[in-house]
Amino acid sequence: MQNLKISIVQSFLHWEDPAANLNMFSEKLNGIKEATDLIVLPEMFTTGFAVDRERVAEEHGGQGLQWMQQKAKEKNCVITGSIAVKENGKLLNRLYWVEPSGTYQSYDKRHLFRMAGENKHFTAGEKNSTCELKGWKIRPLICYDLRFPVWARNTWNENLQAEYDVLLYVANWPEARSFPWKSLLVARAIENQAYTIGVNRVGADGNNIAHSGDSAVLNPRGEQISKIKANEEGIETLELDYNYLAEFRKQFPVGMDADTFELS
Repeated sequence: MQNLKISIVQSFLHWEDPAANLNMFSEKLNGIKEATDLIVLPEMFTTGFAVDRERVAEEHGGQGLQWMQQKAKEKNCVITGSIAVKENGKLLNRLYWVEPSGTYQSYDKRHLFRMAGENKHFTAGEKNSTCELKGWKIRPLICYDLRFPVWARNTWNENLQAEYDVLLYVANWPEARSFPWKSLLVARAIENQAYTIGVNRVGADGNNIAHSGDSAVLNPRGEQISKIKANEEGIETLELDYNYLAEFRKQFPVGMDADTFELS
């Protein structure tokens, strides 16, 4: 299996201004000169976490998705991040996984952040999504999903093949709760024996809520391998080693003792 190169983008977001955000991210992506397989953007990267602003949500297939398709083709890599989307009368916090060909998969956020009223305006997703890239299996989730370990739980078959290899979170996670963010990323990596990626925004949003970023890439032991700094905009490209992952799972096969369960 080939190694996987991923680029995480920790950025400020313009509040409720899709055009400004898309222009900003175009410049940032143009600055990624080395080859990469995957570029990860924050949650609601076109608007910020404006949960009661249906007017800034885009129709499914709108400018945000079109921009992602264009940039994925230009950069010849997958681009992922979430957007506020309107579809069939519902408002969804939808993560798009967009390939260079323009084809895409999507995941709608399952756990809506009621403390900010997200549950009053958005509709929760009902199923997980697993994406594939260069043979790697990747599970994308969104922000508040991080607090719910069952939803992210990896499973193994009788041959100890895992359901996924990389767990990925995009977020608008406030600085006031940075300790849980960092701690839960470590926990998810350890318990699922998977590389774990968390990409969060920085700066104050339109509600004057501060975000410190604290974006991170962790190996399956829960050790941080990224070096991006908190409270600063930045882009970091790292290589994930599949042989390292496979050897660790072989040496320490916790999947053999995992409990079976069903979600309802």
